[in-house]
Amino acid sequence: MVYYYYFKRSLDIILSVAAIIVLSPVLFLTAIVIFMQDFGPVIFKQLRVGKNEKTFLMLKFRSMPVKAANVPSVEAKKIRVTFFGKIIRRTNIDELPQLFNILRGDMSIVGYRPSLPTQEHLTKLRRGNKSLYCRPGLTGLAQINSYNFMPDEEKASFDGKYAENISFLSDVKIILKTFLYLTKRPPTY
Repeated sequence: MVYYYYFKRSLDIILSVAAIIVLSPVLFLTAIVIFMQDFGPVIFKQLRVGKNEKTFLMLKFRSMPVKAANVPSVEAKKIRVTFFGKIIRRTNIDELPQLFNILRGDMSIVGYRPSLPTQEHLTKLRRGNKSLYCRPGLTGLAQINSYNFMPDEEKASFDGKYAENISFLSDVKIILKTFLYLTKRPPTY
């Protein structure tokens, strides 16, 4: 727990700043393309449940048309995605603005994926296993073990296991496995 209380946040800041600097050309070009496709907002902001059940606005690159419905990821197939939106989702580039959420302290590099406030069942499960006492993450144990439409109980189980065993080594393993996960064939939208 020394790592969690004294080093994890510092590591989050260092890694998010480094990633923002290194990926700034990708961030900039992505923003330009999104804006040019329909002159709408580049960033999509969505209310999510964070540490201690405090809500925050999670940032993503907009992959859907302007004024698309605000739905959980599992219902995203119901919404039309722009051509470029399909590309940034397949490559997970749409998630990169969350580096700014990490910098602000809303999120961590590794944690549980923040849920929508309407996903009450998942929040209740996370409350029960105490994973909501941690910051949500850009990646996490559930994400590297995920498959399409993973049940809330299974997600929450992974989140609870992570919360019980937070360590520098586990975070490094999850980050490395995330890069391997990103090489898998992505889901189609």
